[in-house]
Amino acid sequence: MNFDVKSRYAKASTITVTDGRGRTVTAVVPPEAPRQIFLGYHVRRQGEGLDHLAARYLNDPHGYWRLALMNDAVFAEQISELIEIAIPAKGS
Repeated sequence: MNFDVKSRYAKASTITVTDGRGRTVTAVVPPEAPRQIFLGYHVRRQGEGLDHLAARYLNDPHGYWRLALMNDAVFAEQISELIEIAIPAKGS
């Protein structure tokens, strides 16, 4: 499997298993969630997407998944409507 070098899955290992129908399936082993330091809260304005906030605070528009983790969400879509977003520190 090929992932972007900035992806949290870029260095993840894979496993190959046989599913219930007898097909061989390759899956990515999810990496451990990074330990993050809480920076503060951001009150969103109209039009501010999670990618915008990730670019602003983390210098990585693809880092929106870190915002999801900081806000106890599995998927970024779960926090896409929140007004107040917990922000992790850039280097954590």
